[in-house]
Amino acid sequence: MRARARVVARADGRGGTRVAELRGESPLLLRSTTAEGGVATVYVVGGAAGPLGGDDLLLEVEVGPGAALRVGSVAASVALPGRPAAVSRMRVHAVVHAGATLHWVPEQLVAAAGCDHVAESRVELAAGARLTWRDELICGRYGESPGDAVVRTSVDHAGRPLLRQSMAVGPSAPGWAGSAVLGGAPATGSLLLVEPDGPARPGARPVTGDDGGSVAWLPLAGGPATLITATAAAAHTLRERLTPA
Repeated sequence: MRARARVVARADGRGGTRVAELRGESPLLLRSTTAEGGVATVYVVGGAAGPLGGDDLLLEVEVGPGAALRVGSVAASVALPGRPAAVSRMRVHAVVHAGATLHWVPEQLVAAAGCDHVAESRVELAAGARLTWRDELICGRYGESPGDAVVRTSVDHAGRPLLRQSMAVGPSAPGWAGSAVLGGAPATGSLLLVEPDGPARPGARPVTGDDGGSVAWLPLAGGPATLITATAAAAHTLRERLTPA
C-alpha cells in the first residue's frame, strides 16, 4: 500500500495558528482538533493495520513563519510482517520556518516479530525555529522478540547538520541487545529539544534506573539543542525518562 499525507500550519495573524492544508490517505489519516494556547494540534489516525511489509508511507509537515503545530497519534504504530522479503517504510519530511514551532510527539513504534520496517525522518529548521521531536521504539509485543526495525533521524538547523541518528534492532542487527547498545532493554527512544531562547540544559552523565535502563542528556554542537536518549524495561518508564522537568 502507498499513502501520502500532508499538513500545513500557518500563523492566523491574531497570535494563533490555523491548519491551512490537511489531507491524507488510508492508513495515514489526519484529524485536526481545537487549537490551545495558539498551538494547532493534528493527530495521525491509523485507517488500517500496520504498517505492513510492502507499505510505503509519506507524511509531509510544514509550519509557516510564526506558527505553532503539535502532531501526535491516537495509538501506537505496530510494524507487522507482510509478503515475504517486503520492507515497510514510513517517511516523515518536516519543514519549520523562522519563528515557528513544531512538537512531534507520536505514540510508540512497536517492532512486531517478523516485521522488516524502516522509519526515516528528515527535519529542516530555519534559524530561530523551535522543535520538540520524540522517537520511541518498543522491541516486540509482550513476550515476543522483535522483527527488524531501523529508525533514522536527520535534522538540519539554519542549513547546517544538527543531528544524524540511527537505531537498528532485530535479527539483522547483530549485538543490538548487548551491553554496548540497549543492554537488554526492550524500549528505547530519544527526545530532541531545539530552543533558541530556552533555558540552558547542561549535559549529564548517563543515569541508570532501577529497571536497568538509563537516561542521558547531551548538548549538541551546531545549534541551541539538547538530545535526551533513554532505555527502559517498559513503555511508560521510557516516556517518563523522555519528559524533561
